[in-house]
Amino acid sequence: MKHLIIIFWLFIFSVQTGFAQSTFTNPLLPAGADPWCIYKDGFYYYTHTTGKNITIWKTKNIADLASAQKKTVFTPPHGTEYSKQLWAPEIHLLENKWYIYFAADSGDNKDHRMYVLENASDDPLKGNFSFKGKLTTPEDKWSIDGTVFEHNQQLYFTWSGWEGDTNGQQNIYLAKMKNPWTLEGPRVLISMPELAWEKEGDLNNKNDVPHVNVNEGPQILKNNGKLFLIYSASGCWTDHYTLGMLTASETADLMDPSSWIKSGQPVFQGSAENEVFAPGHNSFFKSPDGKEDWILYHANNKPGQGCGGFRSPRAQKFSWAADGSPLFGVPVKAGTPVLHPSTGKY
Repeated sequence: MKHLIIIFWLFIFSVQTGFAQSTFTNPLLPAGADPWCIYKDGFYYYTHTTGKNITIWKTKNIADLASAQKKTVFTPPHGTEYSKQLWAPEIHLLENKWYIYFAADSGDNKDHRMYVLENASDDPLKGNFSFKGKLTTPEDKWSIDGTVFEHNQQLYFTWSGWEGDTNGQQNIYLAKMKNPWTLEGPRVLISMPELAWEKEGDLNNKNDVPHVNVNEGPQILKNNGKLFLIYSASGCWTDHYTLGMLTASETADLMDPSSWIKSGQPVFQGSAENEVFAPGHNSFFKSPDGKEDWILYHANNKPGQGCGGFRSPRAQKFSWAADGSPLFGVPVKAGTPVLHPSTGKY
């Protein structure tokens, strides 16, 4: 009896002091493709593709998205080049302002281009996001999945695009930025689908549809003197959708394509055993205490569910190899308890 009393009071103490680290389960929401979040001043600001508008969730715990405050911050006007198919929004804090980057078209996929919103409020759910305009990529070709990163005091923009004007292949391009809404100089091709696992994608297996090879969804990680560009490969409509990786030295000329070395195998892929299919289009975040690294991605629960509304956002912690490269492990099975990101309070 005495031992039971001690255990009881230890439990009460752990709850009151935050010593006990609770768990959550994936998926974080029933649906939501292309998940993205950023952490600032104790809050995560999260967004994903809705297709018709830009919505932001605000939460202290990324696992509590289902009950988080949310706000639609932008709905495009009808009849414009950016009225339809709003894809993969990202929110960034640059030069003390919030910027949202998203791809959109007029209703015709070949018109997809990148666009920018701006908000000077401290809290992106307050104030207004003004339409800054089209983020014209060099040569003004089809462009989606754009993201921004800073390196050695230079802003860069990387995205998925076509070389020409037809949908034959999606490559990863890189360009320098003059400011958060303007690119300058040429685009350089840093990755194209060339390995077998990057080229799974016959649309509906129809003979009259070209084989579409895909590199998309680029995201940057930095660690141990290196930059890692993680990207999604193969068609999202297949179960072969997976993550690949490019690596560059932090001292390299990033605009030199030879600076980026591609890994020969996927670095994160589906698990039939765990019933996680087509994981991809990820982003990264730190735990509230800054000590843990997490990957945020979407995936399907069943094979053959493709690019539609079945994709749901998931999060799991990852580690680092001895050479500094990320180790993402295996996608966690839905419903498996996962420890919440560390707050440093236990």
